[in-house]
Amino acid sequence: MGDMVVVRKEGLFCVPGNFYIDPWRPVDRAVITHAHGDHARVGHGHYLAAAPGVDILRSRLGEITIDGLAYGERITHNGVTISLHPAGHVLGSAQVRMECGGEVWVASGDYKVEPDATCAPFEPVRCDTFITESTFGLPIYRWQKQQEVFDDINAWWRKNAEQGRPSVVFAYSFGKAQRILSGLDASIGPIVCHGSVEPLNRVYRAGGVDLPPTVLVTDIDKAALKTAMVVAPPSASGSTWMRRFGDYSDSFASGWMLLRGARRRRGVDRGFVLSDHADWPGLMSAIQSTQAEKVIVTHGSIPTMVRWLCQQGYEAKGFDTEFGDEDESTAPEAKEMKESKKAAEETTPDAPEAADA
Repeated sequence: MGDMVVVRKEGLFCVPGNFYIDPWRPVDRAVITHAHGDHARVGHGHYLAAAPGVDILRSRLGEITIDGLAYGERITHNGVTISLHPAGHVLGSAQVRMECGGEVWVASGDYKVEPDATCAPFEPVRCDTFITESTFGLPIYRWQKQQEVFDDINAWWRKNAEQGRPSVVFAYSFGKAQRILSGLDASIGPIVCHGSVEPLNRVYRAGGVDLPPTVLVTDIDKAALKTAMVVAPPSASGSTWMRRFGDYSDSFASGWMLLRGARRRRGVDRGFVLSDHADWPGLMSAIQSTQAEKVIVTHGSIPTMVRWLCQQGYEAKGFDTEFGDEDESTAPEAKEMKESKKAAEETTPDAPEAADA
């Protein structure tokens, strides 16, 4: 049998199963790993996703024909046995396991290996071929423990509140915003969420995720705003919506904040290094845990990871996809990510030497 999954102009295609995984152009049958905009698009005939992510997909895509599959539950389509397994990325994120003719392939979608309170933790799935993302596929990317980041955010918020200044964290509306909310100390002050964040909070709460109480800016008086934490998408920066907070201190939460210059380009007071993607050690441990002999690397630092994996004895190659680095990437955002990545790659020695740095 040739490759079970290939790249077509529409997206990643499972050949024997005659379906696509996170296709970027309209197709008849799509298996969706998670609801970020670069992986879940409108226009497909039929959607299949992990059950915890169905309501998120509906809230973002509108009226779609969709089936939800419980994690680990198996169905067979055109002779391919499909099951979905937690990817630990965001609520409802899944890896797609495909088995046909005794061979097993797993497409990871986006994933992280550190568990958090807002979604099911990453589950290694044994396979022959593993399709992995590589958003942060360079040895310089190593995350500090998320609790340390939450402690930093709360300390910063507390200090601002004592000075009567609102605190603003710019974070992606779906996934990152809820993860930050789950780590906030609500005793410091009220938590205000942007109108693009609050509907997703409701879906998370309905899915059993414990988040602190949040309000819209219209629900809070001016005096209370002085001690508030405001969670808003990056697109809100510089908008008229921000003016009502007066003299605020702002920050941006992203893995890219690890890079010198990224915070400066953003023009924010603080950068919190918090990513919903695996760092370099996380990617390596995830790949190892699958026991796969073949690895296909998608979106991110493909050449570096392919070279390193080949040196480690894997049969590795890259797939060119149309997935982005993060959800909600506006054009300037995408440009900044590209510049940050280029700078990182230029300052990173070949992976083998840097792996233990």
